[in-house]
Amino acid sequence: MKSIYLVLIAVCSLFVSCNSEPTLQKFFVENQEKKDFIALDISPTILNIDKASLTGEQKKALESFDKMNVIAFKANDKNKAEYEVEKAKLNTILKDEKYQELIKVGSGSQGASVSFVGTEDNIEEFIFYANKKENGFAVVRVLGDKMNPNDVMNMMSVLQKANLDLEQLKPLQDIMK
Repeated sequence: MKSIYLVLIAVCSLFVSCNSEPTLQKFFVENQEKKDFIALDISPTILNIDKASLTGEQKKALESFDKMNVIAFKANDKNKAEYEVEKAKLNTILKDEKYQELIKVGSGSQGASVSFVGTEDNIEEFIFYANKKENGFAVVRVLGDKMNPNDVMNMMSVLQKANLDLEQLKPLQDIMK
């Protein structure tokens, strides 16, 4: 009898742990190798920042920042149908209640939004999403630990001081032209 309960518990936990709902993480993983997508992971170490030149708030923001994941779809005449399918998948994911939208601008053919996961005092990730029908779309996930909106704004000022090799970001620049 005990073994039946153990088997039932094991099967139930297996079903609970296998969440088939689409997530942004799954979207990134499933599409990072596809030909129409460009994927980048940016860690704080490639920012090449002189920490001595940062303010206390900027240092705190940099410490709360773990990494950025970027994925972009480059639209062209040959992949318009796939663009619409992938954009629809992304829009469905971002409508999930765990992604709390801060701002949304634009119309049907182009637009942008900023969302976050977590609470206002403990943000786990910020999501920047932009799309333009002629060019494609891009999603940037800023992942961190105990971030808040001020940390993200300070991180933007830190990025301005960064000694980034912009050649690494050239594929994204080409998409968003």
